[in-house]
Amino acid sequence: MSSFLNFRGLATKTKNLVVAGGLSSFVFGVYFYTMKAVSGTDEVQAAIEEFEAKRGSEAAQSSIPSRS
Repeated sequence: MSSFLNFRGLATKTKNLVVAGGLSSFVFGVYFYTMKAVSGTDEVQAAIEEFEAKRGSEAAQSSIPSRS
């Protein structure tokens, strides 16, 4: 509780800088955490590539006329 009493003694601009610094740190922390979490999901990209390759091979097979 005594740390809050020390905060009251600071000038208004200093209080604003402390709050702005804390909020900025939080926002950048959330941003970088989110970017790291999103970039780590290569499974989705691999599944998309596999689906496109499968669809491409099926399309190629259906476009070749069969000889009967």
